Amino acid sequence: MTLELPINPQGSRPAAAEVIKLAILAVGGQGGGVLTSWIEALARAQGYSAQATSVAGVAQRTGATIYYIEMAPGTVENPVFSLAPAPGDVDIMIAAEMMEAGRSILRGFVTPDRTTLIASTHRALAVSEKMVPGDGMADASEVRAAAETAARKLVMADMERAATEAGSVISASLFGALAGSGALPFPRSAFEDAIRAAGKGVEPSLRAFAAGFDLAQQGEPRPAETPAPASLAQPQGPEGKLRKWQKLAARVAEMPEAVQEMALPGLQKVVEFQDLAYGREYLSRLDQVMALDSANHGYELSREAAKYIANAMAYDDVIRVADLKTRSSRFGRIEEEMKADGKLMTLTDYLHPRAEEIASLLPAGLGARVEASPRHMARLEKLFSKGRRIRTDSLRGFLMLYMLGGLKFWRRGTRRHAVEQAHLEEWLAMAMGYLPDRYGMAVEVIRCRRLIKGYSDTHARGLSKFARVLEGARMVEAREDGPEWIARLREAALQDEKGEALDGALKTIASFT
Repeated sequence: MTLELPINPQGSRPAAAEVIKLAILAVGGQGGGVLTSWIEALARAQGYSAQATSVAGVAQRTGATIYYIEMAPGTVENPVFSLAPAPGDVDIMIAAEMMEAGRSILRGFVTPDRTTLIASTHRALAVSEKMVPGDGMADASEVRAAAETAARKLVMADMERAATEAGSVISASLFGALAGSGALPFPRSAFEDAIRAAGKGVEPSLRAFAAGFDLAQQGEPRPAETPAPASLAQPQGPEGKLRKWQKLAARVAEMPEAVQEMALPGLQKVVEFQDLAYGREYLSRLDQVMALDSANHGYELSREAAKYIANAMAYDDVIRVADLKTRSSRFGRIEEEMKADGKLMTLTDYLHPRAEEIASLLPAGLGARVEASPRHMARLEKLFSKGRRIRTDSLRGFLMLYMLGGLKFWRRGTRRHAVEQAHLEEWLAMAMGYLPDRYGMAVEVIRCRRLIKGYSDTHARGLSKFARVLEGARMVEAREDGPEWIARLREAALQDEKGEALDGALKTIASFT
């Protein structure tokens, strides 16, 4: 028999002597423990008996934890509390991230007859989402739709952003949202007193609390009109080099507008990667594509080529990786993400170069001979394959990588550069070979360059998938729907790291060719 319980004017739980059951799903670093302690202290300060428990888990990411609180008014003598939430028996569900809200619904903690669901709409990507070579992000709109159906009352907003703007963490804005939801029979001042009583980070926490309270009461404001994209940073340097840069930029300005949008960022990327002469090579390659393109197709081929030629020319080699690891912007970003706030911090980089990376730094001819020799490659593997931990916060470790990152002058003569240039020319030749009759085929082959990214093993896997997709492209090049099949192969290659979806797609093509 189900007991129909009266709802109080604030839209929360029952009046009388009922135990209030509240669960929190939070990921490590989001302050779930702090939020739990605030709620427990709040309840006791208001004359309630309360008990809080937590169960750590790794359902999505390392650190995902369920916090559980039960409370009963003082009129209930010797209340008996549960240690963990049960499906269909939760009054208030707080999810500190969008997919955690989805998990709470799947597990039956959110029900339309009783549960108030408070959730942040921001995303902290799961490991499974990060592992996908393409866009593996789960669809948050499906979670929102499910929440609107599953919850009796829903409070959903970007609590992470609200907390960050207030200089605090998400636990404070979620506490404010809990107060603003009316799901607990306590006044706002009691919530704020619980923060003050904790005595840590009081002012930032109160600001985030107020922001969360307002979001629960008023909802998120409508997004403003999409701002115009920010212009690219203006290059800085010696006057002579700036004049040469301006000449290159002037060449881009003469291109069709659709191409300019990709060509200027592409030019900046390759110049920053190497030098101005490399930028001229980039524009020369792009000019060759444009000479075979036309306005009849909206210069789609040239636009795609502007993007992917730049990516191909600015490949991730040992020199590039070392350069990126020693930039001041990286250290600033790490300090911000770790919330160091001026505190001392150590930074250790883990490097695991393969024999191929070492051989790629050698002069082109010598590197080719070394790669062709199993004996030499085995020797390099033995010398360099062990993982190395380098303290880049120390002078010695930093200088090691800084000097390696400064070898741009050496790059053009290396084995890696020769291989990348040959691969680039082969790819472009294949794409251009479909013109003028098979324009769609040319565009899709150009887009396949998206599969190649990263460094070391990641780059090797992408290169393998790229080769297999182009192999499939040759199998369907005579078909009218060839471009569509290439697009399917490319998307299949992006679905999983092992390439199982791509294997299936290639087998399908083989079955009818």
